[in-house]
Amino acid sequence: MKRRGRRPVQQVLPFRTHGGRRKSNPERVVGNGRVTGLRPRIPHRARPKHDENHPVHVTMRSGRLLPSLRKQMVFVAIRRALAKTWRGWFRVVQFSVQTDHIHMIVEAADTVALSRGMRGVSIRLARRINQVARRKGNVFSDRYHARALRTPREMRHCFVYVLLNFRKHLGRAAAVDPASSGFWFHGWKTPPATAPPGWEGDEVVPVQPPRTWLARKGWQKYGLIDVTEQPKS
Repeated sequence: MKRRGRRPVQQVLPFRTHGGRRKSNPERVVGNGRVTGLRPRIPHRARPKHDENHPVHVTMRSGRLLPSLRKQMVFVAIRRALAKTWRGWFRVVQFSVQTDHIHMIVEAADTVALSRGMRGVSIRLARRINQVARRKGNVFSDRYHARALRTPREMRHCFVYVLLNFRKHLGRAAAVDPASSGFWFHGWKTPPATAPPGWEGDEVVPVQPPRTWLARKGWQKYGLIDVTEQPKS
């Protein structure tokens, strides 16, 4: 009989890694051109059903390879693009433009109208921003964030947050933000005395009068807004 030899022992070979643990990159571009970063991404879930009586606070964030959205020529392009987004079933009520994101308060007839309206806004803004910046590719780094406003207190809080957001991010003095729709807002305690910078007389107003009770007068239960107010998180 043949003696069976010992079964060879399989050795585990370590895999070499180069450079040690990789440092986290605050922002990186992935295959589809979107920018990922430390900020949590908006999950791709079905959005909740929209009630036409509830305005929506929308936030859209730009990618890192874009110029400041508050740059005069970029902001004017955004303002003119927003003026063309109005439909009978969708409207932008107020907005402000920050360095790398845009806040809007919108109204829509139903869930489909909100989705269609925001898709139109995204496409129109991206085209105009790319045109001014002389670039191609995606402009917004993620899905837009949307939050329904259901009470007069929430509505007023959102007006302050959107229209005076530059005081939060840029530490600006009390005034109407020139990169916002504040010049067309009728809820100030003291209305602005001047026209917005770069405004031409033949331009179309970029926002539409609200139709919901909350955005028209419900919020005024808690008083008109002063430019000295500080937006809260």
